[in-house]
Amino acid sequence: MSTTAFSTAVTQARDLLRWRSPLRTELWAARLTAALEPGEVDPFLRALADDGSAEARLTLAALAAVNQGAETADVAPDDGAGAAHHVAVDAVPDDIDEVAVGAGWPGDEDLASQAAGSGAAYVVAGRGVAETLPGWVRRMGRVVCDGAWYGKADPYGEQALAVLSFHYENGKEPHLLVVGIDQVNGGLAVDALVEEVKFLDDLDLGRAEPGQVAGRVLDAFESSDRVMGAVVADTLPAVRPLALSRARAVPGITRQVPEDTLARFDALPELPELLELPGAREAFEKLAEFVGDRPLWWSPGRVSQFLTSWLPREAILSDAAVEAMPEVVRAWSRFCGGHPAVLRQIDEDAPRLPALMADDSLAGLGKRIAQSRLDDTR
Repeated sequence: MSTTAFSTAVTQARDLLRWRSPLRTELWAARLTAALEPGEVDPFLRALADDGSAEARLTLAALAAVNQGAETADVAPDDGAGAAHHVAVDAVPDDIDEVAVGAGWPGDEDLASQAAGSGAAYVVAGRGVAETLPGWVRRMGRVVCDGAWYGKADPYGEQALAVLSFHYENGKEPHLLVVGIDQVNGGLAVDALVEEVKFLDDLDLGRAEPGQVAGRVLDAFESSDRVMGAVVADTLPAVRPLALSRARAVPGITRQVPEDTLARFDALPELPELLELPGAREAFEKLAEFVGDRPLWWSPGRVSQFLTSWLPREAILSDAAVEAMPEVVRAWSRFCGGHPAVLRQIDEDAPRLPALMADDSLAGLGKRIAQSRLDDTR
């Protein structure tokens, strides 16, 4: 990091010491984390440690707070094998705050440089620093989750919103973490922001179990990391460190939680009557297979894809199930909000379904193989 950038960070930290706001300081540290290139982290942490001023120590403490929970760091191996090594923060000596950042830790001269660029490096560099600063600094990262919400971000559920509500241990600075999770492209975290609690007033979300919502947030960020070139909002990187820190702070985190939308639909009091129709249960099972783990996403385009493309390509259905399918899809669509455009799409595509299902040229390879095996057993 350039001398000018370092001086700017210290100047901003001086203002933050006057404002005495843990939340504002953590948001600043998250932006700072996003701005640092991997090769800049170690020199920057060294410069802060060498400076030793209150402003430099606040910067170290804030960076550690927003990167806490990153227990391991991927680092490039020295042997050229291309495999990632993992450096555990817990493996660092407890007296690391007495060692110059980046100068090498007892027993492993390269450990500090290996951790550079990761959350572990910030946590190690800031260990114990908050104790040398005013009491409000120690509240950073020490939050209580007091609520969670989850649901559609738009009428068709092309994005979902995961919302977690927090306040600091002293009850001050309540705030929301709001994460946008893309449903169309596989559940990626595509945006995040920190807002005042009143932001909830403009959202139509249902309450949810905090551990499950936190798990969905962590799953979404993990999915984004696995997709090279994932399209995300320009604002996401500056909030990402704080979003991960907040999600990790929620007790009882549950990962890979299945959506319960289909189960709630299946439990509707009026559904048994519908499913008594010949072929309706079979039709519903195929619908459930199609919506999979993204049942919130139900748009005119997805309806058309299901009725005119996916079913003819993938599904083997009885004549009764083909006949019952439009009514099952209408019931599901009403449950998903009953949007007029979706219902119109069903009316447009449903009459074509019997002919499409009868057209063997539309069948995919998997369906052809399954149909052949089925024919052999008859």
